[in-house]
Amino acid sequence: MDRKEKILDILKERKEISVKELSRIFNVSEMTIYRDIRELEKEGEIKRKHGAVLLNEKENTESLIVDTCPICDKPITRAYPYRITVEDYKVIEACCEHCGFLLHSKYKDKKVSAITYDFITENPISALNAWYVVGSSAVACCSPSVIPFASKEDAQRFQKGFGGEVMSFMDAYNAIVNNMNINIKSCCQPQNVTFRIDQLKKS
Repeated sequence: MDRKEKILDILKERKEISVKELSRIFNVSEMTIYRDIRELEKEGEIKRKHGAVLLNEKENTESLIVDTCPICDKPITRAYPYRITVEDYKVIEACCEHCGFLLHSKYKDKKVSAITYDFITENPISALNAWYVVGSSAVACCSPSVIPFASKEDAQRFQKGFGGEVMSFMDAYNAIVNNMNINIKSCCQPQNVTFRIDQLKKS
């Protein structure tokens, strides 16, 4: 069990605790605890209030998690799908990062956070801070494929083997949402799509 899981277990028992006390319990610096807390906040597991850390009970969360992708209607089969949270209460999942970006575009005027999972480790990462390989030959779900990585170096190593282009969140979002001039339904049928990586390059 890693430290973040232990922090959640402590909060399930005690409801709230200070960073200083967590630092003492785990014998690590407060800065290390703050890093764990930021990750847990991004995942929606905890919240901070007046210097204390509290378990996010999510009693007001409106869950829109369903078995099929709201963009392409494919079954969501991934153990850890792309997930966005709108205005801190509405949670929606997409079958892949490609459809996740299209889902973002539906809520572009709202406050939105998103979680995805590193392709190599399957660890949760902030989708807004991740790096993506767009348009590789590895089509995990919808096309053009969008593969997430926690680090740019890992994305570049993947690119060498499978092609595509390494992009930040905003570049990948713009490539999929603004520059792909195709029907949403057809984008999710790889055999019907002609895709060139130069289409993704920003003018």
